[in-house]
Amino acid sequence: MKAIFLGILASFFFAFTFVLNRAMNLSGGSWVWSAVLRYEFMVPPLLLIVIVRGNIKALLKDMVSKFWLWLGWSTVGFGLFYAPLCFAAAYGPAWLVASMWQITIVAGSLLAPLFYEVVSTDSGPQKIRAKVPIKGLWISLIILVGVTVIQFQQIQHLSVKEILLGVLPVIVAAFAYPLGNRKMMEACGSDLDTYQRVLGMTLASLPFWIIMSVFGYLNVGLPSYQQINQALIVALSSGVIATILFFTATDLSKGDLHKLAAVEATQSGEIIFSLLGEVFILRGNYPGIVSLFGIGLVILGMTLHSFRSGVPRKTRSVSS
Repeated sequence: MKAIFLGILASFFFAFTFVLNRAMNLSGGSWVWSAVLRYEFMVPPLLLIVIVRGNIKALLKDMVSKFWLWLGWSTVGFGLFYAPLCFAAAYGPAWLVASMWQITIVAGSLLAPLFYEVVSTDSGPQKIRAKVPIKGLWISLIILVGVTVIQFQQIQHLSVKEILLGVLPVIVAAFAYPLGNRKMMEACGSDLDTYQRVLGMTLASLPFWIIMSVFGYLNVGLPSYQQINQALIVALSSGVIATILFFTATDLSKGDLHKLAAVEATQSGEIIFSLLGEVFILRGNYPGIVSLFGIGLVILGMTLHSFRSGVPRKTRSVSS
C-alpha cells in the first residue's frame, strides 16, 4: 500500500505538468522550450541530492560502463515521453492531454512480455518472462472507461485537428515512459537507488534536449522570462518531486509486474488533479454530472488496483 500511496502523491505533482504546460502555450510559449527547460532545470537539484548522499561516483561509473544503454533508454523514457506530451499541450486543453495520458496504464500492462519477473519455485526464486496481466488489464480498462466518460461532453467542442494533435503524440509518450523506466530499472537492479537513476536518466537524455533546444532557438528564438519561471516550477514539482516519488513506488514493486501495473495505474489521479487545475488556475469549466460519474469510475479502478496489488500471488512451479 505504501507504493500505491506514493504513486497517488506523485500523480498530484505530475498534474502540474499538464496545467502549466497548457498555461505556457496559452501565453505564447513554445512547446519545445516547455520540454527542454524542464530537464535542464532538473539537473542542479538532482545533482546536489546525489552528491550530498555520496553516490555520484558510483552512478558515473555505471553510466560509463553502460553508456549506450543509458543513452538509449533514457532518451526513450524521458525524451520520447516528454517532448510529445508538451507538443500535445500546444493543441489540446490540460484535461484532454491528462486523460489521454492514462493510456499508459494499459501500455504498462501490454509491455509486460518484454520483461522478466521473479517467482518462487520449489528450487528457489526463478526469473521467467512475464505475461500480460489480464485481470489487471480489465481493471485498467475501468479507469479508461471513466476517462472516456469524463471527456464525453467536452470533446464534442474540439476540432479534428485538436483531437489528433492532442491525442496521437500522447499515445507515443504513454508507451515510451513505462518502457524507458522499466528498462533502466531492470538495468540498474539494486546497484543504484532512485535518486541515482533519476539523475542518470536526466543526464543521459541531455543530448536529446540539446538537439531540441537548437531546434527551438532556430524556430522561435529564446524562451520568455515568464515561461522560464513556469518551466522551473514544472521541473521541481513534476521533474524532481513527482519523478522521485513515482520511481520510488516502482522500485518498491520491482520484480512483480502485477504490483508495478497497479502503481502505474495510480497515475490516473492526474486527470482529477488536472481537472481541478483547469478550473481553479486556468478558469476552465466545472465538470458536470457525467464527468463526476467518470471520476468515480477512475477512483474505483484505482481502488481495485490497490486491493489487488496487496493480495499475495500464488507460488508457481517452473522447470529450472
